[in-house]
Amino acid sequence: MTNPADPTTLRKLIPRGLYARAALILFLPVVVVTLVVSVMFLQRHFEGVTRQMTASMSHEVAFVARLIDSAGGPEAARRAGVSVARPLELELTLPAVPAPADRRLRYDFSGRIVTQVLREALPQIVSVDLATDDKRVVVALDGPQGPYALSFDRRRVSASNPHQLLVLMVLTSLLMTGIATIFLRNQLRPIRRLAHAAEEYGKGRIVPYRPSGAVEIRIAGTAFLDMRNRLERQNDQRKLMMSGISHDLRTPLTRLRLGLSMVGPDMPPEPGDISAMEADIAEMNRMVDGFLDYARDDAGDSPAQQVAAAGFLETLVADAQRAGQQAQLVQFEGDRDGLATFRPDMLRRALENLIGNAVRYGNRAEMDAALGPRSLRIGIEDDGPGIPEDSLDAAMRPFTRLDTSRRRNSGQGAGLGLAIAADVARAHGGQLRLGRGPRLGGLRAEIVIPR
Repeated sequence: MTNPADPTTLRKLIPRGLYARAALILFLPVVVVTLVVSVMFLQRHFEGVTRQMTASMSHEVAFVARLIDSAGGPEAARRAGVSVARPLELELTLPAVPAPADRRLRYDFSGRIVTQVLREALPQIVSVDLATDDKRVVVALDGPQGPYALSFDRRRVSASNPHQLLVLMVLTSLLMTGIATIFLRNQLRPIRRLAHAAEEYGKGRIVPYRPSGAVEIRIAGTAFLDMRNRLERQNDQRKLMMSGISHDLRTPLTRLRLGLSMVGPDMPPEPGDISAMEADIAEMNRMVDGFLDYARDDAGDSPAQQVAAAGFLETLVADAQRAGQQAQLVQFEGDRDGLATFRPDMLRRALENLIGNAVRYGNRAEMDAALGPRSLRIGIEDDGPGIPEDSLDAAMRPFTRLDTSRRRNSGQGAGLGLAIAADVARAHGGQLRLGRGPRLGGLRAEIVIPR
């Protein structure tokens, strides 16, 4: 009893590479179908056609053989045979030396059918020679006047030899296989380039990559680039955050160290010194809170959901007013009951930072919004000095403070408000735009996200 095939062995026989598997999927069905069609064609066409043509030819040969056999002597048999054979395009040889046995070439597939049909129709056949001249059929018969032979054109009993069709099929298959191989290689090259770029990035190396190939491969390549850019941006942000922490906290820590060095049992601290140290601690708390907000992972926020945009903004402005900030929603364009898809926690954090910046560097903040068919636009203006146009890009980088253009009315920030808002906009598939406000003349920060 034989054991069933081991699945492990079968898996070893299957190619592991994508190119080999794709080639197997492409070529194996073609080869199988070609073989099946070839066998059926050879069996039905060549065998059937050859059998029919040979059967028809056997009647002519039998007719001539009957005339020869019924003649009174060799000479009369020759005259009777020639008189009939010549119009039928048969060549008579009398007497003849027949071949000892049937003969045919090894690649002559239809010759077997010719010999079989002729022997079934003419029992007096001595031999059928298809090899001496592959273009003619020589039939040797035994009659009363001795052995004789009738020969005729091979094309009268069979179509062209099957090997011609097989050669044509092989050449055509090789040509199509070459074309398919070139096409398959061109289709798999973008996948290999994507795999190489991903593998190199996993090793810490960034190689140039441009999405190409089929639509699905382009989508995967674009997603890979977005992921790689996002990770690189996060790495840069972490590095900037660490350098910002070490830089920005050094100044208040130094003041605290100097203030504490002046305190001793013989010299109690003055009330002003205590207030100064408390201000330093409060400043460090603000910086640490800003760092934590900036370093917060987006994945930890609530998922995106459909929210009534107008109600969300009105609630946000009301919370800012209760906190003592002069903020108001001056305009809302679009359906006030319309819904937009975003992450409320993230968007609230970004808008709170923008409002906080507006009231810090100005006296009041005015918000306007527009809910379109495809996007949600939220703008916040202040009446402060604004930011020069050549510094707008630098203002959105983390830990950037534009002291020459922005005055501070209350405290000192960590330079992260605009960076947080820009990251939130990018996480929603949108962007943060900065410019000069048309109403108040200060900075206008505008977040645009898909609806």
